[in-house]
Amino acid sequence: MGTIFSAIGGAINAIVSAIANIIMIIVSVIVTILVTIFDVIFDILCCNCFGGRTRRTGTHRYRFGGGGGGY
Repeated sequence: MGTIFSAIGGAINAIVSAIANIIMIIVSVIVTILVTIFDVIFDILCCNCFGGRTRRTGTHRYRFGGGGGGY
């Protein structure tokens, strides 16, 4: 009798754990999208307000028209 309740408890635990993992993935995706949107908005505002030819997107820096070829 105890093994039946243990199996039922294990099944319920697995279902709840799977649902929690799905919710965590959904929240992670939403937060990633929001952070990306704010990063793009701040990059656009920084380029427009401060000028300059260096644009920062995320952790990368891009230089437009730098001419660093060494010729």
